[in-house]
Amino acid sequence: MAAEEKWKGWAPKQQKEAEHGGEREPCVLRGRQLGEPGRFAYAALCGISLAWLFPENEQSSFRTEFIQAFVKWLDLPDAVLPAMTAFADGLGGEGTETFTEILLKDPLLKENPLLITQDLLSFSLQGGSYDARARVLICRVSWLLRIPLEDLEVLEECLLESLKEQKEEESETAEVLRKKKERRKKLKRYLLIGLATVGGGTVIGLTGGLAAPLVAAGAATIIGSAGAAALGSTAGIAVMASLFGAAGAGLTGYKMKKRVGAIEEFEFLPLTEGRQLHITIAITGWLCTGKYGSFTAPWSSMLHSSEQYCLAWESKYLMELGNALDSLLNGFVNMMAQEALKFTVLSGIVTALTWPASLLTVASVIDNPWGVCLHRSAEVGKHLAHILLSRQQGQRPVTLIGFSLGARVIYFCLQEMAQEKDSQGIIEDVVLLGAPVEGEAKHWKALTRVVSGRIINGFCRGDWLLSFVYRTSSVQLNVAGLQPVDLDDRRMVNMDLSSVVNGHLDYMKQMDTILKAVGIKTKECQPEEMGSGSLFFPQAKKKSQQAAGSE
Repeated sequence: MAAEEKWKGWAPKQQKEAEHGGEREPCVLRGRQLGEPGRFAYAALCGISLAWLFPENEQSSFRTEFIQAFVKWLDLPDAVLPAMTAFADGLGGEGTETFTEILLKDPLLKENPLLITQDLLSFSLQGGSYDARARVLICRVSWLLRIPLEDLEVLEECLLESLKEQKEEESETAEVLRKKKERRKKLKRYLLIGLATVGGGTVIGLTGGLAAPLVAAGAATIIGSAGAAALGSTAGIAVMASLFGAAGAGLTGYKMKKRVGAIEEFEFLPLTEGRQLHITIAITGWLCTGKYGSFTAPWSSMLHSSEQYCLAWESKYLMELGNALDSLLNGFVNMMAQEALKFTVLSGIVTALTWPASLLTVASVIDNPWGVCLHRSAEVGKHLAHILLSRQQGQRPVTLIGFSLGARVIYFCLQEMAQEKDSQGIIEDVVLLGAPVEGEAKHWKALTRVVSGRIINGFCRGDWLLSFVYRTSSVQLNVAGLQPVDLDDRRMVNMDLSSVVNGHLDYMKQMDTILKAVGIKTKECQPEEMGSGSLFFPQAKKKSQQAAGSE
């Protein structure tokens, strides 16, 4: 609410300036209104942050192209480009604090430092693509300037609201032209995504695709008239269609029309009704009769984005697995609980020889459905990768979160994406909870080529059920869902959830608590209640490993 209050008084002022700029003289971009020391410090801060966030060689072209375009955006002299390029290549990192202080001292920012976040957002959206790396950079720079992340989210939401609510009157000529374009685009839209998607598309997509020249005045309130000009010009249609996918329907229009390989079911279900510049996809690990009989049930309280989806996949097999888990636990838990704990959790030894005989006699109850779902989850993950690579979701950052076999879907999705070209800048954060995948760091290294923000591995050392299903595998005794992944990368955040998760089934039952622990916003919690596993804190990795245990 504090962020929204901040905008009430400031947005009208922005709109007046935008209107005056349109009537009298070309509007000056917000970043260019800074003094020369401020602009230099601003660009330097972005360059240094790029080097810290994306130091890999394969990211060098992104860093260079970004900083070159940004120097022009700020109207800095060409003479500073070598210095900025050096910052983006990793030199001068010790100057972060100095440049931050210089920037905050600029008179333009004394009233509202959020102007920097606004300017970076405007710059990042100008080409119709919101790169996940750009959003991570905006978050990093905002944090350095002590701007809460919720302010960026409000900024993004306000931009979209301004586009939805814009109701400018059209001239008679403009209306005739618009209707002609509308008829042509209507036919094209049907051919592209079918009637189901048209029903799922929202006003945002229609505004972007059919009346883009009218959005500029509304957008000017949020990102300044010059920034809005990029969205509302002749390129506006392409910009909005690119951001939100064909006709703005996003993932609501995608449903697998025919069987793909071994996959029988693959569909995105909306968890929220809104639209946002970044989206979240949740992936459930199994189904069971009763309260958790739907894919959406575990995610009912999640509010990481205004636009969230749940992946519905292979429900027949996931229900069989869930029923097997219930049968195993409800029918035999009293008989074997003490014995299982004695031989596994307390000793810390996981081999085929240490499991109690009473448990091994009923192994077939779980082994077959588990094996089937292991195979199918990998195939579903690969299919998800190609959906995201095809930009069905538009040109927007995506966060993936899943538990158990849902986390395995994400793992194989990222592995598949890492093998493809143009896979960078799509995924912002990933959260894998109780993941039944390899836990050795060498297998996770490929994920860093795809993920721009955080790779969160939520694990429980005492998850005997996950240990049990891997009991015959001598190769995969290092399971990510049972231990930290020792990967030396700023993206990697290990979260020990042992104090929250008593067993594998708790990943579904305790999801609300888990989401807060890993820093994912829910409908009930406030930002200060969430865990501090943020990539923007250099010490986050050490803190995060102790987060659950310190509660």
